[in-house]
Amino acid sequence: MVLSKLKTVFLSVSVTILAASLISFPRESFEASMRGLNMWWEIVFPSLLPFFIVSEMLIGFGVVKFIGVLLEPLMRPLFKVPGVGGFVWAMGMASGQPAGAKFTSRLRQEGQITQIEAERLVSFTNSSNPLFIFSAVAVGFFNNPKLGLLLAAAHYLGNICVGIFMRFYGKEAPNLSRENRKKFKFRNALSALHQTRLKDNRPIGKLLGDAVNSSIQTLLMIGGFIILFSVINKLLYQLHITAMLAKTIEFLLSSISFPDMLSIPFISGLFEITMGSQLISQVQDATLLQKVIITSFILAFSGFSIQAQVASILAQTDIRFKPFFIARILQGLFAALFALILWKPLYLRFNGHEQPSNAIPVFGDGSWANDLYHKLIEAGPLFTIFSLAGYILILFTRLKKS
Repeated sequence: MVLSKLKTVFLSVSVTILAASLISFPRESFEASMRGLNMWWEIVFPSLLPFFIVSEMLIGFGVVKFIGVLLEPLMRPLFKVPGVGGFVWAMGMASGQPAGAKFTSRLRQEGQITQIEAERLVSFTNSSNPLFIFSAVAVGFFNNPKLGLLLAAAHYLGNICVGIFMRFYGKEAPNLSRENRKKFKFRNALSALHQTRLKDNRPIGKLLGDAVNSSIQTLLMIGGFIILFSVINKLLYQLHITAMLAKTIEFLLSSISFPDMLSIPFISGLFEITMGSQLISQVQDATLLQKVIITSFILAFSGFSIQAQVASILAQTDIRFKPFFIARILQGLFAALFALILWKPLYLRFNGHEQPSNAIPVFGDGSWANDLYHKLIEAGPLFTIFSLAGYILILFTRLKKS
């Protein structure tokens, strides 16, 4: 009872301070709000909406169930999650955060995974997409395309380690474990595909409309969180709270021989990864390796902004947030460790003068990612306008029919 009252007082005081800060720093709050809105408007919405819509349709048509049956022999022994987790993992990696939480919650609502399996799955299927790592961070902030491969390798290897670690989390019912040991064949996958489609007997038009509605509602919520945490991050800096928190971080950084100048960028990155990554890249007193290690940690930690988005999505189900938060800390540590381990073999080796210019295949100098990133920013607002207009049209049509 006492803890509940203290929590109420803390939340009330925090919101009051936030409201007073908004009044005291109107210009700074407005600029931070516009920065968050631009990020959502230009990048987040157009990059995530197609994945959200397609995933909803794949689930409705039974394709995800089909993939799940085929991937069961891989996902079950490795991560102790059903085969459908392979679909969530791939889509989450391709589309970026918080897509993994969105797809996991959807599968949980469909009853395709248990609560424990969902908590394992969501812990390692939320990651930054390759475009953000290679283009925004490596090229845009560090002006060093060759860092993209190192950052991506550390990030995704950290994800895999978290997935393997979380397989030991929770216990399944004995009868469920026996059921999952049966052999899966291709015809079983086809049968699952057909049965799932029959079970969800919505017409294609209704399925598409529901997919658009659900996806845009989720993205509107995500946009609100991005704007809110952009403002909070700025106000914490204006109130010198960031500087006070940085004092504790300075002690931790000094214990591992990292410069104190990384403390404030690190705190910023704990709240919002884009701003944190940019500030870290601008620190002059730190070596490139030190900046890469800190950046790898905050990319894996995801920032409180994304974690709040995930918490909001998970709140629609019985999936608990605590395992996800612990997994973010673990992934941050794993990613930082991999950045240190892979520094020489993956970065220094490929950037030696004796290496040919095409030493790094596939990604080259990162120009393709940079071009794609800038084209997305240019076309993003127009895509967002048309998508929101379509969403309003669907809502209007359904309200008229009802």
